[in-house]
Amino acid sequence: MVRRPLPFVVVREGSIGRRLALFMILGFVALIGAGGAATWVMSENERHARMVAHTYQVENAILDSRRLIEQAETTRRGFLLMPEDRGFLRSYREAAAQLPAALARLRALTGDNPRQQAQGAAIGRAVAALAARREDTVAMVANGDAAAGLAAFRRDDESARLRTIRAGFDRMLAEERRLLAQRDAALRASERLFYAVVALAGLLLVGVALVSLATILAYTRDLARSRDALSQMNEGLEGIVAERTSDLTRANDEIQRFAYIVSHDLRSPLVNVMGFTAELEGAAGTLRGLVERAEEHAPDLVTQDDRLAAREDLPEAIGFIRSSTQKMDRLITAILQLSRHGRRVLTPEPIDLAQMVAGIGDTLAHRLDSADAVLAIDGTLPVMVTDRFSIDQILSNLIENAVKYLRRGVPGRIVVRGHRAGARAILEVADNGRGIDARDHDRVFDLFRRSGTQDVAGEGIGLATVRALAFRLGGTIDVTSTPGQGTTFRLNLPLTLDAQENRE
Repeated sequence: MVRRPLPFVVVREGSIGRRLALFMILGFVALIGAGGAATWVMSENERHARMVAHTYQVENAILDSRRLIEQAETTRRGFLLMPEDRGFLRSYREAAAQLPAALARLRALTGDNPRQQAQGAAIGRAVAALAARREDTVAMVANGDAAAGLAAFRRDDESARLRTIRAGFDRMLAEERRLLAQRDAALRASERLFYAVVALAGLLLVGVALVSLATILAYTRDLARSRDALSQMNEGLEGIVAERTSDLTRANDEIQRFAYIVSHDLRSPLVNVMGFTAELEGAAGTLRGLVERAEEHAPDLVTQDDRLAAREDLPEAIGFIRSSTQKMDRLITAILQLSRHGRRVLTPEPIDLAQMVAGIGDTLAHRLDSADAVLAIDGTLPVMVTDRFSIDQILSNLIENAVKYLRRGVPGRIVVRGHRAGARAILEVADNGRGIDARDHDRVFDLFRRSGTQDVAGEGIGLATVRALAFRLGGTIDVTSTPGQGTTFRLNLPLTLDAQENRE
């Protein structure tokens, strides 16, 4: 038969996917860069705001200290000129009392700036000297010697000390304004860098968007071309599928017929062999009787070889022929059975699996008792619409196998459980028997193949039948097992057997 070639369609999904992923990564990098820049600028703004607030606090402390010094000097001079007005003395005392705390606050605020600390120390020494002289003159006037107090005031160079203190405060204010200017410049630089990063990220995002759009458009064109090609291919696909399905069906039918014919034709000569074997057994009995009579009446005529041939060799050979023909008969029967299963019409009907398992348990009750085993159903089994004979054969074979290969001396437990998985039914038959070696998990389903110690009667047919029936029902079967612990066979079958799965 001539096969029509299918159109070859290429859609570069891998290349396009990699490019789009690269562009997305670039876009994310740009966003991360912009976010990082924004975070950095915000932290710089917060730091600058803290430094500006600190500068203003320092300036306020400088002005407050300077105000107190000026206030103390003004009220002192007023008291020296008008001793009778005690208001000047009270104002002086208040300013003098507040001044140490103001200077201490100034020192604390400028503790992170060595230059300001040096200026503050110099101002502190000048203020201490000035305060001592002030106290002397105020004490003289307070004690009633106003003339002496005025004379001491005129002799002291207090104006020079005040100018020194004022100059020191001016230098501290200038230093704070210089620092403020530096911080403003740094902030503006960080803002410019932020805008540059945002602009670069924006350009990168725009570029990524444009390139991604171009890539998607190209991919869309490829998809359109592929869709056209697929439409052309689908026009003839149904015919190709139907044609090939028909070929496979015919081939399968031929294989089934061939297996049936071969098995049937092999059985005819086998029946003859079995019949002649029975006649040979009868003749062997007659021959043994003849040898026994000859030993009784003419022992010299019977040799030791004659005795062995009549009593041991010939019965052993006939027994071997009989066992071989019986085994061959079982194998031919199995092949015929598989052939019939493959050609039998499936009849879907609602199946109560729990009731079916219970019936299988009743059938195997004697064997279960002999093996000290129990058959149990775990949970609720799903209701299926499938072929009753096929599902019964599957479960019967699996449960019978479980009984057959239980461990001696260990109470056996066989559990059947199942559940729905979408439109499928998952059925499991688990036991605590001998288990199956991992190397045999696949081949135990092959015809005439067995696993483990061959101390139980069997031909390796049951699991092959189970797999063939499961396939016919549109399902699969697999096995998990650990030697010495047990085996679990797992069936995956459709809940409802479709018409297209009912293959003859």
